[in-house]
Amino acid sequence: MISHLCAATPVLYILWIAMAQIAAGQEDREKTTALKDLLSRIDLDELMKKDEPPFTFPKTLEEFEYAFNEYGQLRHLKTGEPFVFNAREDLHRWNQKRYEALGEIITQYVYELLEKKCNMTKQILPEERTDDEPTSFIYLSPDALSNPSKLLVLIHGSGVVRAGQWARRLIINQDLDSGTQIPFITRAMEEGYSVMVLNPNENYLEVEKSAMSSPLPSPTEPSDEPAEKRDRKDDKEGKKKREFYEKYRNPQKETETERIPIRENSSSEEHVLYVWDHFVSQAKAKNVFIMAHSYGGLSFVELMNQRETEVKEKVCAVALTDSAHNIWLQETSKGTQDWMQQHCCNWVSSPEPVDTLLDPMLRDCPRVSAVAGEAWSLGFLL
Repeated sequence: MISHLCAATPVLYILWIAMAQIAAGQEDREKTTALKDLLSRIDLDELMKKDEPPFTFPKTLEEFEYAFNEYGQLRHLKTGEPFVFNAREDLHRWNQKRYEALGEIITQYVYELLEKKCNMTKQILPEERTDDEPTSFIYLSPDALSNPSKLLVLIHGSGVVRAGQWARRLIINQDLDSGTQIPFITRAMEEGYSVMVLNPNENYLEVEKSAMSSPLPSPTEPSDEPAEKRDRKDDKEGKKKREFYEKYRNPQKETETERIPIRENSSSEEHVLYVWDHFVSQAKAKNVFIMAHSYGGLSFVELMNQRETEVKEKVCAVALTDSAHNIWLQETSKGTQDWMQQHCCNWVSSPEPVDTLLDPMLRDCPRVSAVAGEAWSLGFLL
């Protein structure tokens, strides 16, 4: 019996060591899991938000202490310096919100230029609408529908830009002539064109979500602990959680919103189609010229897919700048491709000298070089 026990002892010893290692491994895994749980709650972005200033920004350029000088450059009223994005170091989100707030002011400023400098009027869309539905708009020159000769239609790209803009970044960092459509509009009018300025990114009304009722707490399993001890334990754990989240919480929760689409204008493609059907096709101009940037080029090609015959009858030339269209993905017809070869030209960013003919990527329209795509196509149209 003793000999059997002695023989079994090394086996038991090995088993004991293995069990100890398993227990230690289990403890290490539990510690690792707890550490991962702790780290998952600590977001470096959230840490940076802890001392973030409030998201309250000026409502006018003057309150921002900026203004456009005689050269159309945005400059600080006191220092004369260009706009500085990093107004507060290590506060990227706050700086971005400040930049967006300035961008909204710039948008309204450009609208004023369209109305006061270019003498254009705002046309609300859709035309037939109820009093409470969301709306969009475009800008029309006084003779947009009546000019019997020439009509220029401007379509900007995607993103934050609105009617009258090509690029917000260029408006803020360079000047109004680089980033807005104003120079194109004024020259076109001087050349006897009527003008329509489309607004394909104004697709929805954004409203604050209604507050939802808080969900009821889930029932907990019954415990054998005395109620008083359980309450003290819950209070202690609750205090720890509150302290933890108070330390690393986001002090500025952004308002949750929902988007209500604008009827028949809920996308760039819809908007361009709607404006064509209700305005461009109704205009008396015998010759229509279109200038479209980036995603605006894709929207124009989609218009051709939907209204190929009408577009071919009215449109004389199309100037594209860094167009995002793709004739294969958009499944354009051979007739459209042949027409684009003859009537379209796409200026793209390139190190080559301006107006150098580039190798075509697809069989759609000629591609030529431009330092800044939107800067060279006006001559092609006018």
